[in-house]
Amino acid sequence: MKTITIATRESALAMWQSKYVAAIIEAKTDYKTKLLPMTTEGDQRLEVTLNKIGGKGLFLKELEQSMLSGEADIAVHSMKDVPADLPEDFQICAVFPRADDSDAFVSNSYEKLSDLPEGAIVGTSSLRRQAQLLSLRPDLAIQPLRGNVNSRLKKLDDGLYDAIILASAGLKRLGFDERIKSRLTAPQWLPAVSQGAVGIECLKSNDELAAVLKQLADEQTWQCVRAERALNLKLNGSCSVAIGALASYQLDDTIALKAGVFSPDGTQAIIARQQGYDPVQLGELVAEDLLAQGAAEILSLAD
Repeated sequence: MKTITIATRESALAMWQSKYVAAIIEAKTDYKTKLLPMTTEGDQRLEVTLNKIGGKGLFLKELEQSMLSGEADIAVHSMKDVPADLPEDFQICAVFPRADDSDAFVSNSYEKLSDLPEGAIVGTSSLRRQAQLLSLRPDLAIQPLRGNVNSRLKKLDDGLYDAIILASAGLKRLGFDERIKSRLTAPQWLPAVSQGAVGIECLKSNDELAAVLKQLADEQTWQCVRAERALNLKLNGSCSVAIGALASYQLDDTIALKAGVFSPDGTQAIIARQQGYDPVQLGELVAEDLLAQGAAEILSLAD
């Protein structure tokens, strides 16, 4: 019986995601799996925000190198950490059913964002979250917050913040459901591109394995993720800019996509929404709509 070696980051959430994918592979194919935990540059350099040191691609580099060297066959990622423009040797070969796509308001003293007192300190290192927080509550003090889920929660518990914003899916996967005081949801709040979805990356040259893994994909989630990633690629999106997007599959088999581009200080927001059958075309059309409304000028503010 063949074994698939899965490259994964060492954080508790990454390990959960990789074990989740490994269980699906072993249940639905003839392959066994083995995990190869790794520490990436993005995990090590916690002293600065990602947009200052190269973006979310720093979470993938070592995992991709392990595939190129033959140490690993695939890598498992939270799709929101996967850059829109993958290196040419790689492909996404499966995406699994999307979990909760919302952001979570987490606090030990307050139930929701509107309960925070003026000048309250909120922790996040996401420009998208920062921009949307400031658009709703310009009086808040936004402070950087990086690290794994457990370390972020500890910083909150140590009293460094009045509240922090995390992805709901990550909290739920690690059993921290009770830490979620309220959820920040569409249409008033937009998540990161592909938030809540877990996917497999593999080499383009590994056709046989890719064909097997593609059979495991959740087609509706994959089409929605493709639409959001096409939008992000057209906008040259990264963690250095504030872009939110959410695609949803409709009863008539179309995909509805809403996206927003926000200035870092929260004073400007451009929103566009469209519906269509082709996910890539839809993503590009929504991106073109945003650009026609002046999104390029807002995106340049983050440079």
